[in-house]
Amino acid sequence: MATAAQWWDGARPRTLPAALAPVAVGSGVADLQGSFRPLAALLALVVALSLQIGVNYANDYSDGVRGTDDERVGPLRLTAGGAATAAEVRRAAFLSFAVATLAGLVLVVSTQAWWLLLVGAACLLAAWYYTGGSSPYGYRGLGEVSVFVFFGLVAVTGTAYVQTEQLSQLAVVASVPVGLLAVSLLVVNNLRDVPTDAQSGKLTLAVRLGAPRTRVLYAVLMLVTLLMVVVVAVGWAAWALLALAGFVPVAVPVGAVLGGATGRDLVPVLRDTGRVQLLVGLLLGIGLALG
Repeated sequence: MATAAQWWDGARPRTLPAALAPVAVGSGVADLQGSFRPLAALLALVVALSLQIGVNYANDYSDGVRGTDDERVGPLRLTAGGAATAAEVRRAAFLSFAVATLAGLVLVVSTQAWWLLLVGAACLLAAWYYTGGSSPYGYRGLGEVSVFVFFGLVAVTGTAYVQTEQLSQLAVVASVPVGLLAVSLLVVNNLRDVPTDAQSGKLTLAVRLGAPRTRVLYAVLMLVTLLMVVVVAVGWAAWALLALAGFVPVAVPVGAVLGGATGRDLVPVLRDTGRVQLLVGLLLGIGLALG
């Protein structure tokens, strides 16, 4: 049976900034619009974190039973590594999804925005079928699109909506840098796994582009993210420029990626990318609130 530490490693904590950043930015949007609601923000955070952990366990389960995790480097794979049975990992994924569903239902009832049920259902389906089902879209190079939509656009605008009860242009624009950073995290993860994914038939975007182009894509994503922060600052709140401080550490991971780091040498890049994502998200949220 897996230990608590192994379950935590299996949840892939380095990916959790993908859940924290959009809630921070969405709450900053709400505060700028005079409608910050701490309880709604907290529930949105529970939804985001539970979905992120759930999709990580779901990927562990699906990749494990398919055998695509048999020769991986990086974080512990519970299923492929034999630390937990496939059934236990699948149960952990469903439990995480249940927590997200419960918190989401509270938000739906409190806002009376019943259409959010459809958004929630789409999130759950996207989380499971990324690597689950008979034809997972993550195996066809569509993972980055899904991450941008659900951990960028949906997460930021959703967090803002449950507090302001309106969909604003600012929320949509502010979701772009958040989504791009989430995509950057996935790009690094998939770049690390290009050799094994190619062998197992998992045709991620990184496999389709090839490692050299994927490295350029990572750098471009970081640059466009920075430019989008400036757009938010110029268009809505100059204090959003605080988020530029979050890019100070970015030279290290970008240098490693462009320098040709592979395999285990990309594990610190994943960590550093998560840190940049968290810093930019928090500082952008604070900047919007101050605005």
